[in-house]
Amino acid sequence: MSRILVIRFSALGDVAMTIPVVYSLAAQYPQHEITVLSRAVLQPLFQGLPANVHFMSADLTGKHRGLWGLNTLYSELKKQHFDNVADFHNVLRTKYLCLRFRMSGIPVASIDKGRKGKKKLVRRHDKVLENQKSSFRRYADVLEKLGFPVLLNFTSIYGEGKGDFSLIEPVTGPKGDGIKWIGIAPFAKHEGKIYPIELEEQVVAHFAGRPDVKVFLFGGGRSEQEVFDSWILKYPTVVSMIGKLNISTELNLMSHLDVMLSMDSANMHLASLVNTPVVSVWGATHPYAGFMGWKQLPTNTVQLDLSCRPCSVYGQKTCFRKDYACMRNIKPEQIIQKIEGMLVD
Repeated sequence: MSRILVIRFSALGDVAMTIPVVYSLAAQYPQHEITVLSRAVLQPLFQGLPANVHFMSADLTGKHRGLWGLNTLYSELKKQHFDNVADFHNVLRTKYLCLRFRMSGIPVASIDKGRKGKKKLVRRHDKVLENQKSSFRRYADVLEKLGFPVLLNFTSIYGEGKGDFSLIEPVTGPKGDGIKWIGIAPFAKHEGKIYPIELEEQVVAHFAGRPDVKVFLFGGGRSEQEVFDSWILKYPTVVSMIGKLNISTELNLMSHLDVMLSMDSANMHLASLVNTPVVSVWGATHPYAGFMGWKQLPTNTVQLDLSCRPCSVYGQKTCFRKDYACMRNIKPEQIIQKIEGMLVD
């Protein structure tokens, strides 16, 4: 038996993308013990995985902060007697931990983020629009370097089924016969990944007006709550999930949706983990960068062919055109049409 440590600290979407790979590893190597090291708040993502998957939390803002804290964290990890270390993050913190493990004679492998190919994809001139290797494949490559090749055959954290509906029904109400449930997650971390709110509202209004559809809004934080509150006043059938669910129950609800509308954001990945189809909207970023949701279809993306896009791998760059045409020029009808096509039985 080998004890394998998998490290990925952030961000939510990137950690969510480890799930299909960790699940496949655990299922195909049941004789080995896998421990995932990440932030405590992300532990619910790993519930429901095979019994040989364990979770260990890193308190990177507390006792594991800074160099002294990393040394404390390493001492705690060393007591677990890991045989292999898979670094799915490859940042300064993990590089340091991996150095300590290497000095102790422990085999270590780190993710190749493919920066050269991604740079060509997003540069302003002479772009090379080639589909980059997905993060799922890059994670799997790390394991293969350690001698654990995996076939990525994950379906859902709920297997072939869905979450326990009784746990969310008090919040969502029953799902009536013939009623379609749509999740809408209109926000993302960066402006270049957010469809303009006034245009998004037209999508919300359209589906709020259908008697056979129930719309759930996903987000968090005061500013997002204010937007949702304004929409609910106009469209009383729409339901905000802010403050009503934790990650675990949010995943449960997502498993019962008929379709999720999301930006290139964590919600796309969360819905993918429960085998829910996602209509994803892409602006400054592009699926070619390798961050498409697990088993999501390219035909369900909404994006424009502009010579300037993609301009960013992660969406954090300010639009050099100053108009965010990659998002603003997408018509609400394009998104509505995609969703309605997926609601047809």
